[in-house]
Amino acid sequence: GGGLNLGPTTYVEIGLTLGAGVALIAAALLVPSGRPVRGLWAVGGLLAFTGLTALSVAWSIRPDASLVDTGRMLAYAALFGACVALVRAAPSRWPALIGAVTLGAVVVCGYALLTKVFPAQLDHNDIYSRLRAPYDYWNAIGLTAAMGLIGSLWLGARREGHALWRALAYPATGLLLVTLLLAYSRGALLAAGVGIALWMCVVPLRLRGATLLIVAGACAGVVVAFDFATHALSANEVSIAARVHAGRQLGVLLVAMLGVLAVAGVAVQFLTGRRAPGPALRRRAGTLLIAGLIGAVVAAAGALTLTHRGLTGTISHDVSSLTNPNAPVPANTPSRLTAIGSVRARYWKEALQIFSAHPVLGAGAATYETARLRYRKETLDVRHAHGFIVQTLSDLGAIGLALVLALLAVWLAAAGRATHPFNRRWQGWRWRAAPQPYTAERVGMLSLLCLVVVFGVHSLVDWTWYVPGNACVALACAGWLAGRGELDGAERGEEEGAQEGADARARQTLTLRLPELGDLSRVQLVAAAAIAALVGLSAWVQWQPQRSAEASAQALSTLERHPTAALAQAQAGVAHDPLSVEALLVLSTVQRATGEAARARQTLERAVRLQPSNPASWQALGEYNLAVDPQAALRELRAALYLNPKSVPVQNAYIQALRATGAAQEPATATATGAAGASRTSKALF
Repeated sequence: GGGLNLGPTTYVEIGLTLGAGVALIAAALLVPSGRPVRGLWAVGGLLAFTGLTALSVAWSIRPDASLVDTGRMLAYAALFGACVALVRAAPSRWPALIGAVTLGAVVVCGYALLTKVFPAQLDHNDIYSRLRAPYDYWNAIGLTAAMGLIGSLWLGARREGHALWRALAYPATGLLLVTLLLAYSRGALLAAGVGIALWMCVVPLRLRGATLLIVAGACAGVVVAFDFATHALSANEVSIAARVHAGRQLGVLLVAMLGVLAVAGVAVQFLTGRRAPGPALRRRAGTLLIAGLIGAVVAAAGALTLTHRGLTGTISHDVSSLTNPNAPVPANTPSRLTAIGSVRARYWKEALQIFSAHPVLGAGAATYETARLRYRKETLDVRHAHGFIVQTLSDLGAIGLALVLALLAVWLAAAGRATHPFNRRWQGWRWRAAPQPYTAERVGMLSLLCLVVVFGVHSLVDWTWYVPGNACVALACAGWLAGRGELDGAERGEEEGAQEGADARARQTLTLRLPELGDLSRVQLVAAAAIAALVGLSAWVQWQPQRSAEASAQALSTLERHPTAALAQAQAGVAHDPLSVEALLVLSTVQRATGEAARARQTLERAVRLQPSNPASWQALGEYNLAVDPQAALRELRAALYLNPKSVPVQNAYIQALRATGAAQEPATATATGAAGASRTSKALF
């Protein structure tokens, strides 16, 4: 569901936390203590960021939202730490990680395409042509395809492994490319382009990778061209009958593409397996590829030159459209792939305005949705700032950004030990060249690095950090890189290093045995007990908001039949999550229905005291007072109007309060003086 629905996300987070806890406890008890521990600085950095998220509940304008975000960060930190522990226990099992990531991406993207092939069964109510299942968000499925492409590049270009697996990388790449383009996600395309370019720069398997991309891209291009040219597949709000007919045609074309690419993959592996290309052929192929890239750049520049704005004018106009908050929003059709304008400029501007109001610590974790209401210029509801950096500035201020940059620095240092992407290292105070052998494991680690970069680039322009299906994949790969440390045989020649790496892998194969209690040290027992306690506490914290929501929902559903039971359930909802305004509003509703009007008003005033910067609490109190105290309602709704001036329900309620009090003040004037009114109201109430 994309990580937006509290119920499913809560249980995913609890599952991740408990699973990571089991892995951490097993590592503490079963892994020999002599093995070095890597990546602790990176784990500490993520824990520090998680701690700041939890502490932000104290100053958050929406402490209940910050509590929910704390649960998410606890799950992420536990998963990251578990992967650091797993690489310490079984460093030779890295192919299982990257292979699982690739397979998972193919399965998820395959399901997404099936929703287009069988819309009546899998996607009956969708009005958009963009792929968005199973996350219910198109950019998330696009990012999954982009990360999967890095894995398929590793699978198809590597020299090791069975030739059949390398051949299957061709249909997998074709499927991922089709998914990437049918999601119409420009951010995912950008991230995929950066990741693939980085892979080509740091992995010396460029011709193999280029062959895979060219063959798969040519076949995928046929499928994508058919989809874009078919109205029933590329237009919005198409009848289900037309979608079903076009989906069958798309399905036949997809099956044909997968079959052709499977045959092509087998043929490529057969030809290159019998006799590898010689140096001369490789040089000619490399020259041809570079010439093709240069030609594409020149052709693009020439096309821009022939436009009515010219080359520089077109670039200037595109940059202006990209950064203009008032630029038109591209349609959810294939045409958006060539559009420059985006609504992100609006969201980023609002996030920076929130940061200007709360520069040090921000407005609190996950509060952008509420804080932006004061600054927005339209009625569109948005939950995230669509960019990790601006979201961090809005939520956690300069201190949050400083922690993020420190975490990035320590992680890059840890990941660099396992990858050496620049073939250089510090010797004393100088940055010297230090060529490393490109063993199978180093190629795999470099591929994992590129995959994490894909996620990082995409997170700069979108909110997929909040989608567990994307973020957990990147965190697992990042945790493995942070915990791996120096590769075996890194200081030796290629053949000697490869042999030493094979010997080390044989020694480091995961052979865990259950130790006897007397064999465990006190440190191991204490560490296991501490991990168990922290994991249990984290799962309990993650569960409380969902318990509160469930109790409040039960209270509303049983109110008419059993008012007394409903009151007890509403009170339980508040007890489970005392920070939740929603639980207090439900309790007030139940109290009012059961004849406790005075307590209902006290509960609403408690909600305002709990979250005075939340317009929902002021609106609820003002609407309650419309019938009993119009003057008080006018003051309270003035505060709600100041905090959310674009809300039509708040405007309507405020106009009702004006009429009830006979006030001559116009709503526009009230909005201008809303800040003073909100201040006077809060002082009068408290």
